[in-house]
Formats: sequence, structure tokens, C-alpha cells
Amino acid sequence: MNRLAHETSPYLLQHADNPVDWWPWSAEAFEEARRTHKPVLLSVGYSSCHWCHVMAHESFEDQATADYLNEHFVSVKVDREERPDVDAVYMEAVQAATGHGGWPMTVFLTPDAEPFYFGTYFPPAPRHGMPSFRQVLEGVQQAWSTRHDEVSEVAGKIVRDLAQREISHQGGRPPGEQELAQALLGLTREYDPQRGGFGGAPKFPPSMVLEFLLRHHARTGAEGALQMAQDTCERMARGGIYDQLGGGFARYSVDRDWTVPHFEKMLYDNALLCRVYAHLWRATGSDLARRVALETADFLVRELRTEEGGFASALDADSDDGSGRHVEGAYYVWRPEQLVGVLGEDDGRLAAQYFGVTDEGTFEHGQSVLQLPQTEGVFDAEKVASVKSRLLRERTGRPAPGRDDKVVAAWNGLAIAALAETGAYFDRPDLIEAALGAADLLVRVHLDEHARLGRTSKDGRAGANAGVLEDYADVAEGFLALAAVTGEGVWLDFAGLLLDHVLARFTDPETGALYDTASDAERLIRRPQDPTDNATPSGWTAAAGALLSYAAHTGSEPHRTAAERAVGVVRTLGPRVPRFIGWGLAVAEALLDGPREVAVVGPALDDERAADLHRTALLGTAPGAVVAYGTPGSDEFPLLADRTLTGGAPTAYVCRGFVCDLPLTDPAALKTKLTGP
Repeated sequence: MNRLAHETSPYLLQHADNPVDWWPWSAEAFEEARRTHKPVLLSVGYSSCHWCHVMAHESFEDQATADYLNEHFVSVKVDREERPDVDAVYMEAVQAATGHGGWPMTVFLTPDAEPFYFGTYFPPAPRHGMPSFRQVLEGVQQAWSTRHDEVSEVAGKIVRDLAQREISHQGGRPPGEQELAQALLGLTREYDPQRGGFGGAPKFPPSMVLEFLLRHHARTGAEGALQMAQDTCERMARGGIYDQLGGGFARYSVDRDWTVPHFEKMLYDNALLCRVYAHLWRATGSDLARRVALETADFLVRELRTEEGGFASALDADSDDGSGRHVEGAYYVWRPEQLVGVLGEDDGRLAAQYFGVTDEGTFEHGQSVLQLPQTEGVFDAEKVASVKSRLLRERTGRPAPGRDDKVVAAWNGLAIAALAETGAYFDRPDLIEAALGAADLLVRVHLDEHARLGRTSKDGRAGANAGVLEDYADVAEGFLALAAVTGEGVWLDFAGLLLDHVLARFTDPETGALYDTASDAERLIRRPQDPTDNATPSGWTAAAGALLSYAAHTGSEPHRTAAERAVGVVRTLGPRVPRFIGWGLAVAEALLDGPREVAVVGPALDDERAADLHRTALLGTAPGAVVAYGTPGSDEFPLLADRTLTGGAPTAYVCRGFVCDLPLTDPAALKTKLTGP
């Protein structure tokens, strides 16, 4: 019996009609394995994963394969986005055993959840040196039946080895100038000066590293840091990884040139990159950065916002190509004759030149991904706008990629921060309203009466899975950004409630190290803990950043101390692996800078002069600066206490390291105070 029909995860629901007798991750599944003395097949994926769909179609929808699984295994299906803790624990085992990992992830476990055989995608027939999935199943079943003691010994050793991989963290000192300079040097060595970005193919948007580079430049004036950030952002924005018609970024580029994307669009990528481009515009005034930030924000609201006000997790890579076949990228690619068919002969040729659409194609089967390859020459702006509008209208008639409507707390926190800041920078109150809508959903649906956070919801109904560290950290980050933009202190209060849980339930009181799961969470074979970034900031360093900002707002010494102890891990990892701890480096920049505390008071919140000062404060580039905005005597923010108007005029107060400057009434003077060392 397949038991997935009543789950909230779109990924699990995709498998609810499989002939496989799937169980969700549950104590009952492992009890069934003990009762029947069968091994467990753990299959982990997510709804927009292309190869997850392929393996499902080839194997899990196949009756003969399902019959074999049902006879010899207890099969457990996990959505990695709902259960990042389960995914992290077993992915670590897969990577330790095979040297690589990815999704779909295929792991075989004992009834005590101990892993003993690992893999990712397995084809239905032997291919490219890979055994077929059926061969793997038969081999595992034979080993379980005939060499059970050996299998148990292997599983036990793997668990012991994983336990020994605990991170050594003694609450060391935060990184200083030397460590951040070494991190920058390390990034310079891995930087691709011809194409932007770091490393080779596949190439992922380095969102967290870009934030570090922008903050490092703001604090030190290092032009090399800004140049790497600028060039990478331009190359990505001109490449196929960016949707030139509808805005928004794909998950990654399969090549070094950002040309051919893996077409799935994730909420977290677009939230992080929207914020990066907004911050790049703030630092440079770049028209390209402004355009991309706004187009990405509009994409988030237009295509990912749910009816309840939250943001859906992802759009699939695959869609119907018009013939009934689901093909990767079908929604996004074009042939020259298609351009002519939509635009006419002259505009079709112009579009092909402008977007780099060739007869040979830049993707597959003579199709091209739209790019902006022309760095020289002049194109008529009105004509290009008309071409884009007509092509987008035509594209909306194609079968659209599927959408994963699951609302993930952490990723919505990232989106709230991005939309709130982008709306404030570019005078787009609709974007701020979208951020408020998502924040309201998180409070109404994801937070319980004890301010404990649920990981996911769907259709306004909370899922059963508890929030992990990144949920508490990223939602707190979003609420702090919303507080700064709106002047509503309730969002600071909500952030404080979440961060109290971080201190009480996720932090090692002896060392200051942080765990990905709470002290009272479900016990897995090990308690996951990872300070390095993946596709999103690590929960560890995201929490450090939120704790630091909250401490700057409130003067709370416990939060400041916790942030400093947590950032100690960056002292070790920053110089060694800077690409993988970018958010930790960004937090360290804020710590070195203070961060600065800015209080803006005006006679009324709608006072034009006060609003000008407030926007100037938000546009300051000082790393991690916090902003409070209100009227004199307001108790919305601690930073507003005893702040008065100067001669009846709106006034800004800037403090740093327990020292405050003279009050300022001139926006230009405030800008100077929040720019540079």
C-alpha cells in the first residue's frame, strides 16, 4: 500500500500513484522493517529535480521493479526540502563513501536507520559503467540475506565514522583583518577572469560570496573585490542562466560560460540574487544591477507567490514541448524560425542577433537559450522592449513548468529580506507589501504559540516537520530587514523570539557551536551540523548574522556573544575554503565594521524629509548596518530611545562600538557616515 496520498509535500504526492508501497519517513516505517526483517530503501529527492523525475518514470512507475521492491524492501520516500536534516545526514554518508553526491539520492539502511550501501541515480539498464537499478536491488537483497552479519558490521562502522566527523569548534575568536584578506586572496585564485564566477563547470551563482565581496569593498575600499562581484553579476545577467524575457535565474549553468542552464528556478536562488543585485546597485549605481534586481523581484511575485501570500519553492526544469513529452528547458528555448514566426522577418532577425539565437543552436536540437552576447553595437531600446514583450506573450502560451507550491520557512525568510530591501531602494511599495504578506503567513501558519517554527506549509496548512536552524535564522533575517524598511518594531520582536530558540535549542552552551537541528528534535544517526554554505547560507552562519543584527538593535550582550562565538568557525574555514563559507565571511565583515547602528526620527512617519533620511540610511553600504525608524518617544525600537528632533527637523543618529556621532539632519552627511571605513 502506497502511503503518500495524504502528505503535504508536492514531491511525495508526485509518487502517491506509484505501484511502490512507499512510506513517508516515520517511526512506523522502520518498525515495519524490523517486523519483517527487511532492509530499507531510502529515496530522497525534490519536486523540481530533473533526474528524480527520470528515475521515477523509469523505475518507480515500473510494475516489475515495484513488485521486487515491495517483496524485499521497506521503501521510504523523503522530500529533501521538507526534511533537510534527514537529507544532510545521509548525504554526508553518500559523499564520504563515494566522493560525490546529488539527487535523487538512493541509500539502503538497516531497520535501525544505519546506512550500508549508497548511490544516486540508477538507470533501468546498465549504462555508462553504472549498474541497473534492478541489479543494485538484487545485489543488496542477496547481501542482506546471505551476509547479514557483514552488512550490520559495515553499517555500524559507517555510523561510528560519521560520529567522529564532529566539527571541532571551541568558540574561538572571530576572524580579523588577516583572515578576511586571506579569504579574498583565496577567492582571487579560484576566480575565472574571462567568464566571471569561480571554478569550472557546472557553475553555480556564488550568491553568498558576492555578498562578502561587496561588504569587503565597502569596508576596505578593495577594488579587486568589487570588480569580481561586478563582473560575475554582469556575466550571469547576460548569460542563459538568467531568463532574458521573464526575469529570474535558473539553478546553475552546465558550462563555464553561463550559457546553458539547468532550467529549474528555485526560490532561494532568486531571493539571494535579487538581494545581491540590489546591493550591487546600491554600491555602484549600475543600471544593469537595477534592472536585474527589479526583474527578479517581479518574477518572484508574479510566478512564485501563492494565494496565501507566501512563496512557492520552485519551478520545474521540465515542461511539455507541445507533443506531450516532458523535456528539460522546453518552455525557454527558441529556434530562429520561431522568432520570425512571432515577430516577422526583420524583428525576428534582430531578436536572433540580440539574444544570440543561431541556426546551430546553443542548446539541443538546434534550439538556443536566450542570452545577451552583444557587448558592442547599439540597439533601439524601444524596439528591443517591444520584441521582449511579444516573445514573452508568446511564451506564456506554451505549457508552463510545474510549480512546487510548498512554502519553506527559510526560503521565504530570504525572499522577505530581498523584496523588502528592493522595494525600499527603488520606491516599489508593492514589493514591500509582498514581503509583508509572506511574513504574515509565516506568523499565522508556521509559528505556534511557543514561537516554534514549522518548516513547511502548503495551501495555508502547516506541515508536520519542525523547523531547522536555517529556518529560524533566515526568517529572523527577513523579519529584521522588514523592521528596518517599515519602521514596525513588531518584526524585531518576532525576530527576537526566533533567536531565543536559537540560543536555547540549537547552540552548544560549552563551545558556542550551532547544530542544524534542535536539542529536542527527532534523533537521527547523528545530529547534523555544518557551517559551510550550500545553495543557501548555512544555518550556522545565517544565525550568527541574525544574532549580530539583533544585538546591534537591542544592545543584548548574550546575542552579541553568541554571534561572536559562532563566527569563530570562519577564522579557521575562511582562509581555507572561502567559496564555501561566503555568508560567514559576510557576517565577519559586519562584525569588524561594528556593525553601525542608525536611528532615524521624524515628526511623522510620512514626513518627506524623514523618509529621505530613512532611505539614505537604508542605502548606506556599511556592512551589516541596522536601521531603526520612528517618531520621537516611540517604543518600537530600542535604538529610538531618547532620540529627539534637531530644531524640529528629522534627525539621524549613527553609533558604532559604543560611540555615537553628532546628530545629522542632512542626507548627504548621513550618506558619508555610512559609506567607507
